[in-house]
Amino acid sequence: MRRSAGTSEKTQAQELHDRLKDQAWRQVKLGERHLYTWEDAGLRWIKEKDHKASISDDIQRLDWLQTYLRGKILQHIDRKMIMQILEIKRQETSSSTANRYLALIRAILRACVEWDWIDSAPTFRQYKEPSGRISWLTQEQANRLLLELPDHLRDMAEFTLATGLRRLNVMLLQWSQIDMNKKLAWIYPDQAKSRKAIGVPLGETALAVLRRRLGIHLHYVFTYKGHPVTDVTTKAWYKALKRADIPEGFRWHDLRHTWASWHAQNGTPLHVLQEMGGWSSPSMVKRYAHLSVQHLATYVENAACKKTADYDTNASQTYKHAPEKQS
Repeated sequence: MRRSAGTSEKTQAQELHDRLKDQAWRQVKLGERHLYTWEDAGLRWIKEKDHKASISDDIQRLDWLQTYLRGKILQHIDRKMIMQILEIKRQETSSSTANRYLALIRAILRACVEWDWIDSAPTFRQYKEPSGRISWLTQEQANRLLLELPDHLRDMAEFTLATGLRRLNVMLLQWSQIDMNKKLAWIYPDQAKSRKAIGVPLGETALAVLRRRLGIHLHYVFTYKGHPVTDVTTKAWYKALKRADIPEGFRWHDLRHTWASWHAQNGTPLHVLQEMGGWSSPSMVKRYAHLSVQHLATYVENAACKKTADYDTNASQTYKHAPEKQS
């Protein structure tokens, strides 16, 4: 196989030829591994995992990691290096977000062991995350946030609050998936996390957002500078959160939690909410059950103390004639 030396200097070209020849000999005769880089691992991961519903999330995270891991030999990547990088992400965002990046790194390095690219993968300890409470916004908080976001993110956030769609489904939404006359949108099975098609009823708020977007792009609903949006958790997002005084750790995905919480609070039955949100399991929707208590109102007096008329009369007289306490 012929390969360009990348130099016009005969001496340098000869040195490169000798190094490559020596490397090939050592790999064949001594059984030494090829020195794969982080880019090699990332590219193979994307190729082998392109069927994943969340592959776009992986690509986005890999793009950020490239800034710090570009050109790094896999054998040289250790726990200290990774944790220093993740600390940057944690400071930028939250412990929960840093853990999502850590999970991807761990999975890729374990795959490298399976591919026989490295002998073993470093072990990592996740950052401690807040308790499993669901983060959601009040109407007032949501309005403050929308006012602080740039136009393209404001439209995407408002549409999410109106439909409950996942981030990726909003980012990749196309006009071919929308029928504004029937007030309906749909997510195809290969776009859905549950791998089942989702019908999305469109209310007036969602339709108003779509009308604002008409004519901006031929195919995609949400774009920025003429291109589909590839990331929503940008610096603009985090600055808007700060200006709107939103509690620390609030994520874009929590807009979906907000949508579901508002539905539960306003009496939407949980089985209906499950279908609207495209959840495959009822257990996922039960997280919002504590926010919906209307169906319990009928029974709230069943355990109340039943007072008699005599009790009311005696109690009234007792308090009426009781001497006042001296201060």
